[in-house]
Amino acid sequence: MSDAHSSEDIKKHVRVYMIVFGTLAVLTIVTVAVSYLHLPILPAIVVGLLIASVKAGLVAAHFMHLKSEKKVIFATLIGTGVFFIFMIILFIAAQGDHAGSLLIY
Repeated sequence: MSDAHSSEDIKKHVRVYMIVFGTLAVLTIVTVAVSYLHLPILPAIVVGLLIASVKAGLVAAHFMHLKSEKKVIFATLIGTGVFFIFMIILFIAAQGDHAGSLLIY
């Protein structure tokens, strides 16, 4: 079995995980602190979603290893976009067929 990861590589990854963990802990504290500000509904939702988005991005990028999977992410994104456009065209075509049949009756 080959030594795929050196001790320095492992320490580097552990350090990154600890920094991300610390950042997530701080952002959780910020979320709780913001809840005590008693902001109006819309600003509270915006601030909460911003904090949650940053936390979700950190988790996805580092703990789910998406930071190093750029090709797969872009391929998935392009595939999703093509599928979305196809579904919109299909929906518009179906509505056109439905609207045409209503005019006949």
